[in-house]
Amino acid sequence: MTATQAPAPVVRPTEAPAAPAAPKRQLSVFDSTCIIVGIIIGSSIYESTKGIASNLPGTMWLVGFWVIGGALSLVGAMCYAELAGAYPRAGGDYVYLTRAYGRPVGFLFAWAQLWIVRPGSIGTLAYVFARYANELRPLKVSQPLIIYAAASIFVLSAINVLGVRQGKWTQNLLTVAKVLGLVGVTVAGLWPVAPTPAPSAAAMSWDPNTAWDPRYVLIMIFLAYGGWNEMAYVAAEVRNPQRNILRSLIVGTVAVTLIYVLVTLGFVHGLGYSTVATTKPVAAQVLRMRVGEWGARGASLLICISALGSINGMIFTGARITYAMGAEHRLYAALGRWNPRLGTPLWSLIAQAIVTLALVIGFGWKKADEGFDSLVIFTTPVFWIFFFLVGLSLFVLRVREPNTERPYRVALYPLIPMIFCASCLFMIYAGVSWALQNKSAEAWWSIGILGAGVVLCFMDPRPAGSAQNDPGAPNGA
Repeated sequence: MTATQAPAPVVRPTEAPAAPAAPKRQLSVFDSTCIIVGIIIGSSIYESTKGIASNLPGTMWLVGFWVIGGALSLVGAMCYAELAGAYPRAGGDYVYLTRAYGRPVGFLFAWAQLWIVRPGSIGTLAYVFARYANELRPLKVSQPLIIYAAASIFVLSAINVLGVRQGKWTQNLLTVAKVLGLVGVTVAGLWPVAPTPAPSAAAMSWDPNTAWDPRYVLIMIFLAYGGWNEMAYVAAEVRNPQRNILRSLIVGTVAVTLIYVLVTLGFVHGLGYSTVATTKPVAAQVLRMRVGEWGARGASLLICISALGSINGMIFTGARITYAMGAEHRLYAALGRWNPRLGTPLWSLIAQAIVTLALVIGFGWKKADEGFDSLVIFTTPVFWIFFFLVGLSLFVLRVREPNTERPYRVALYPLIPMIFCASCLFMIYAGVSWALQNKSAEAWWSIGILGAGVVLCFMDPRPAGSAQNDPGAPNGA
């Protein structure tokens, strides 16, 4: 090269724009199972046993209904295993509903989850935690339950904001603690001791001619089993999802059923059926009779841990639904951004926490003791409608997308999905008729919010050229 020649320009390859941050597959089978078990075993096994037992004639009936609830939950888990394996993306139900019925229905589901179902479910558990936490350490303020409930939501949301590892480790720890606690209660109840004095005749009597409402029994049973479907919401973060999602769903649901049956037998053996049907909380009474007042305080602590485990799991999974909605709807794009530094759906977690705190404070401000019941009524009518639509989507997607790879196919198709859909239809009837019978204003609030979502779902344009346009395309390795 001569002195007069200019050096040849350096040709640099064009750098491709960095891909947007997305969920990483880092949840093992153990992590996934802990999410399922941790969410299902909340506080309902303690709170609802008395009401269920008082509506049934004996131990075999009580155990039988727990088994029925577990069997129907397992049927639903099998349906979800096929859907989650075929479409292993963040958002779960949102993905299936969008592919089966279109973007408006998918949006309406996510809207209901953000404003009704998810914050209502988290809020009910927060109130249970608050009640027992206040028994362990009473706060000398005007609204102790609201303070405890709000604090649990704020702290656990903050932990999940910090990262998936922090969220899953918290979930694993709380799940192991609550299962060990339940084992302790069961052993205490089944441990042979001197027979206790017989209860009074009034406590023992049960009139077989008394009308019992199957709606109430099944609502309480399914409330205690609620959460087995949560695995689908974190499908994009499960390692080897085609195999591990099915394993987690089946193992988690069967494990919870066995735990519920054993705990119930421990309650009945320790107290007698008539006492179980008239005592609340049952676990505290079992431990009080075995180890004294410290046992009752231990039961309150166990219930607090159980509630916190469910709250944490629902916060973890619920934010993934809002993230999926934001990734596909321009009006909510901020909610669909995965924070690359924290590795979490930051704004979805923040939005979920704000809405939940607003409902907890709003429904409990006048009468905090009624906050739990108000939030149950608020969420029940909407929850089962979408559950039914998800079950129906399995039929729709098999017809519409026959070539989609399905690592797992529901056994005894179409019988199993039909049983799941029929149980959902009954629960829709039970929830709606129960709300109307009680003339609950909370139910009308949820219907009004859902109606607003119906209007908004047709106002959001499809984002042109979005990488998220296909709500069923798998993401992640």
